[in-house]
Amino acid sequence: MSEGPRVLIVGSAGQLGCELQKSFAGFGPIVAVDRESVDLADAAQTRALVRRAAPDVILNAAAYTAVDRAEAEAGLANLINAQAPRVLAEEAQARGAIFVHYSTDYVFDGGKRDPWLETDTPNPLNVYGSSKLAGEQAIAAVGGKFLIFRTSWVYGPHGKNFLLTMLRLGQQRERLSIVDDQYGAPTTAIDLARVTHSVVQGIVANRFGEPRQWAGLYHTTNGGAVSWCGFAKAIFARAHELLGTKVPALDPIATKDYPTPAKRPRNSILSNAKLRERFGIRLPEWEDALEEVMQILSKMAK
Repeated sequence: MSEGPRVLIVGSAGQLGCELQKSFAGFGPIVAVDRESVDLADAAQTRALVRRAAPDVILNAAAYTAVDRAEAEAGLANLINAQAPRVLAEEAQARGAIFVHYSTDYVFDGGKRDPWLETDTPNPLNVYGSSKLAGEQAIAAVGGKFLIFRTSWVYGPHGKNFLLTMLRLGQQRERLSIVDDQYGAPTTAIDLARVTHSVVQGIVANRFGEPRQWAGLYHTTNGGAVSWCGFAKAIFARAHELLGTKVPALDPIATKDYPTPAKRPRNSILSNAKLRERFGIRLPEWEDALEEVMQILSKMAK
């Protein structure tokens, strides 16, 4: 009896890596590695990792995500966000393995009024977005059995993210100034991991046909959209009800009033139509996804 496909999870200690380990438990043997095990900036180490693990599925949850710091560390950001995905894609192609990678709304400049489509032309405003776009392009150039899930505003009950930062700052300060003119869909690492498992399981079961029928780029976010300030309001409202935390005063501000080293897109809303049409998947609305995470935090606090 087969024990199932062998899965390599790269970036296993991050918020998405943690959820992928949960979603793929029971799918097949898992090899989970983090930055302590491999330096993704080193192509030779990355190749050796894949050859040692001999996976049937590679899930790359690792990335250089320090958006502002990337402006001063462009070389390192590109090694991790562009070179490493290319190497992983090449090794996956050589093995005939499925390769799943995650990208970002920051490949766009935010200047469009409607939700972004996979066919829209990217135009990153910052080094981080440029490095992630280079990773997408490198993977597509290699080809094979690849999936790129382009997502936005990822958070969850673990790791470093906007939600946990807000909860921490909310206990330290009476007032918070939050940007209110950037819009996107907060997306949970939990739902990203679930989508990944569902699609990979379907591919392995041959429900989606040949690789040429499903390989490619898919926008993958929770439904709806909100500003950062609106998201913060929702976070504090539920945290107060579930955790009894205090609610700081929130001052909505414009992007221009909160200067950062890296520019951010105003409109980060991604259309999920292609994902629904190809795989029959619709992610929960962002409010429902937030509720799930808040319920988990509530249980963790008890």
